[in-house]
Amino acid sequence: MARWKKPTKEEIRELRQILAERSRNGALRFPGAIVEIRKSFGMTQEEFAKTVSLTRRQIAEMEAGTANPTLDTMEKVARLFGFTVGFVPRAAREDEPRTPLAK
Repeated sequence: MARWKKPTKEEIRELRQILAERSRNGALRFPGAIVEIRKSFGMTQEEFAKTVSLTRRQIAEMEAGTANPTLDTMEKVARLFGFTVGFVPRAAREDEPRTPLAK
C-alpha cells in the first residue's frame, strides 16, 4: 500500500477552497465529505480520529460508506470545519419523477 503524502500548505488551501465551494453549491455528500474534510486539514485518518475523539476504524468506515454513525458523531466531524448536519435539497435528475408534497 502506498504511503500517504502530507499535502503542502498550498494544496491544503486549495482543498479547503474546493470544499467550501462544494458546500455552497450543495454538492457535499456523506461519506465523501468526511474524506474531503479530513484531507482539507492535511490529516491522516489516525490524526483526524484523535482530533474528533473517534477511532481510526470509525473514520475509515465512515469514509468507505460502511458505517452507521449517530447524528452526534456526524456533528463532531462537521463541526471541525464549521458545518452542521442537515437536509439539503438534491438536484432534480431528469430520470426521477417529480411528485408534489402531500397536503
